[in-house]
Amino acid sequence: MKGLMFMANVKDLIKIREEKLQKLQDYGIHTHPERYEVTHTIGDSRKLEDGVKNISIAGRILSKRKLGKISFIDLSDITGHIQLCLKRDDLGEDKYKIIHETIDIGDFIGVKGDIFTTQAGEKTLQVYELTFLGKALRPLPEKFHGISNQEIIYRERHLDLIMNEDTKKKFLLRSKFIKLLREFLDNNGFIEVETPALQNTASGATAKPFIAHHNAHNMDVYLRISPELTLKKLIIGGFNNIYEVARDFRNEGIDASHLQDFTMVEGYSAYWNYEDNMKFMKKMVTYILEKLYDGNLKIQIGDRLIDFGGEWKVISFRELLLKDCGIDIDKFDTAEELLKEIRNKNINLEAEDIENLGRGNLIDQLYKKVSRPKIIEPTFLIKHPIDLSPLARSNDENAALTDRFQLIVNGQEIINGYSELVDAREQEKRLLKQMELKSNGDEEAMTIDYEYIKAMEYGMPPISGWGLGVDRFLQFLTNSANIRDVVLYPLLKPRESVEDDEEIEE
Repeated sequence: MKGLMFMANVKDLIKIREEKLQKLQDYGIHTHPERYEVTHTIGDSRKLEDGVKNISIAGRILSKRKLGKISFIDLSDITGHIQLCLKRDDLGEDKYKIIHETIDIGDFIGVKGDIFTTQAGEKTLQVYELTFLGKALRPLPEKFHGISNQEIIYRERHLDLIMNEDTKKKFLLRSKFIKLLREFLDNNGFIEVETPALQNTASGATAKPFIAHHNAHNMDVYLRISPELTLKKLIIGGFNNIYEVARDFRNEGIDASHLQDFTMVEGYSAYWNYEDNMKFMKKMVTYILEKLYDGNLKIQIGDRLIDFGGEWKVISFRELLLKDCGIDIDKFDTAEELLKEIRNKNINLEAEDIENLGRGNLIDQLYKKVSRPKIIEPTFLIKHPIDLSPLARSNDENAALTDRFQLIVNGQEIINGYSELVDAREQEKRLLKQMELKSNGDEEAMTIDYEYIKAMEYGMPPISGWGLGVDRFLQFLTNSANIRDVVLYPLLKPRESVEDDEEIEE
């Protein structure tokens, strides 16, 4: 025995709560009501002036304490929490007794009452009517210690949301971010569209795909790596400015900044080039951040204050790598020559099957090793090698480079964009080169999509497109150590049993 707490097996505590549920039914109380009429969210109720009467709120009980004829309950919903004051004289002795015999922390209740503020300054609802709305059969973790097991946090995000106020704020921020992004694009003449997640070819990006089987057609299909090619077909079809909030899938390794299924926003504009899009992306990002942070563009990320309001740096891929590791990528025409120079510089790349990577993916691995972690302030990285960008337009002055940009902040790639390749014959040539790389063992090389080539042959205007990783951007904004911290239910291996037999404090 430790104060009023004792150690108990979870199954025993569930049994006790099931007995309380039965007791509620024995008292004639409907334990699974159809609905409950609320007049305010809990967050809105806290903003009301003292003396406002007859408000109705609902939520989950997070704490309760009884002081004789008066009890206090902390009631919570996604908008906040509020203190409830329950008096035996207001509710009646029988009702007051039933409440304390049957209601637990974790239960859902609805209450009606009047707003006042206690002498301690706590906004409170004086309750004169309480309705039972749902029993928590499984006890919540002890509030003081919360949840420390990272796997449980990811696997049981609902529990994390109940116990952790910071988690609630993080995912409300995510929802607001997506809403503001849509708002900006809609207000700037973009049309939101939807394209298929199941595709016949694994094209649109250089990545290893997921393969599924379509029973009705008796054929294998791919979960989309990117909606890019389908969206560009819509530009061919006559749309000028479009975007999609898309779920994409890439069958690659897991690390702190990569997920296999993730949310991307991609947009495409007819008649723009990549420089137009760089200006537009700065305008979009600053618009969203100003709305999220009340006009402040100096954002605190961990121990760094990053200024989005000033000029954003622009640097070429070649200049960056030359500065950071002394390798001039223009001097190495093949992957074999470049890999030899990388090893001569004693640079250890951690990619698997590095000897099988094409020149473009090898350059990308080099950049991620020696340069990307050093980029802190908002920076546009431009003029990527053509080997790395099979869908981007080649530069008019140097055909070995592409008109491409990436926005890098705090060592993370936030946005990728380029002037699109609209020459059907050149596109076919590059995709055939990608197929050759794939046949030689580069699993991330792109598959040729002849349907897309055919669509291109109907004619394409100048186009520029971009993609923004929502999870990656939110990881950056919240200074989260792992990208899974900003995804509600990241995929995990199934556990052997859902039963939790650990002892908890109750």
